[in-house]
Amino acid sequence: MRSIQSWSEISLANIGEATVVSPFVLFAENITIGDNCYVGPHCVFERNIKIANNVSVGSGVHFCSDVRVNDSVSIGSNVSFTKGVSIKEDTLTIVEVGAVIGDGAIIYDGVSIGQYASVLPGALISRSVPPYAIVEGNPARIVGYVNAANTPTSETTLKNHEGPCESIVDGVYLYSFPLISDIRGSLTVGEFERSIPFPVKRYFMVFDVPSAETRGEHAHHQCHQFLICAKGSISVVADDGKNREEFVLDRPELGLYLPPMTWGIQYKYSSDAVLLVFASEHYDAKDYIRSYDEFLALTR
Repeated sequence: MRSIQSWSEISLANIGEATVVSPFVLFAENITIGDNCYVGPHCVFERNIKIANNVSVGSGVHFCSDVRVNDSVSIGSNVSFTKGVSIKEDTLTIVEVGAVIGDGAIIYDGVSIGQYASVLPGALISRSVPPYAIVEGNPARIVGYVNAANTPTSETTLKNHEGPCESIVDGVYLYSFPLISDIRGSLTVGEFERSIPFPVKRYFMVFDVPSAETRGEHAHHQCHQFLICAKGSISVVADDGKNREEFVLDRPELGLYLPPMTWGIQYKYSSDAVLLVFASEHYDAKDYIRSYDEFLALTR
């Protein structure tokens, strides 16, 4: 049995089973809400809104037109889905499965909130949020990833470990190379196919990245990669489709090995960061997997 308060405007809404709609909710045309949902009081739904099953919507939420909310999403109170500065017609805003949107967040039209992402209270979302990302601020920036374990990278931990440190992510290893320092300066060294566990065909460097930007966000079918932050610091998230781990590369004697079929993300670049990446293959656009949903399907 669905439960709808009689003073909500529901004449044009399609409401699912066991869904509760609180008082003083206004619906425009073409509104669909699935099963086992809750809608708090004083919400406004403009046209063409589709909400899936097991979704919780707090009080005072405003949905602009053309919003899609997938299963098991939690939306806090006073969240505003709104048109951006350049008002676009018929632009979908999509909230993927399991995402959490905190109180008072503002979501511009045309963006997507990735699956299981977490939008912290008060964030302004003007660009799409990757799966599992945690974002905050105005404008929003990524500050972490959901369920990403942190690997200790202290000198003591690495020196007391024989060989590279194995990650909880399948096939990923954190390396510590020799560091030689004297009054003339410092030197760190590694050897291809010994320290770096594959033949290298290509390298590239990433630098001058604004700290708010996130890079990577893809996997490879065949290519092995080895990451060294030659200057400054970055954070790297590695994901095998089951486990996720975050690493801090903050000195040039640290290296991170990412095998094929590992989803990699780099973010939290310091202003002076220089990332050096060795790759086992020449560049091939077909080797990239850029959709996280496609990556998950391939790893199952």
